[in-house]
Amino acid sequence: MNEVFGYAVWFVQLCLAVAMLNATVRLFLGPAAQDRVLAFDALYTNGMLLLLVLGIRSRSTAYFDIALLIALFGFIGTMALARFLLRGEVIEP
Repeated sequence: MNEVFGYAVWFVQLCLAVAMLNATVRLFLGPAAQDRVLAFDALYTNGMLLLLVLGIRSRSTAYFDIALLIALFGFIGTMALARFLLRGEVIEP
């Protein structure tokens, strides 16, 4: 790994960490429930990307598997929250 790539990876990780911090603030202080669902979506997406960059930097495939699980559970969580906001229930009787 050359020196420029190393600096670029650190910069990307810093930017993703700042984006996760902003999403966390919006998650707790959001004025509406829709804003909080969108912040949750941004939070898990940035977390997944942070793990992918960490996997590229360390050349380990374990981070890619964990990022895939985060994407799966985050998508299911977003769908459940959206269904709850639309219908008031997650599981239909």
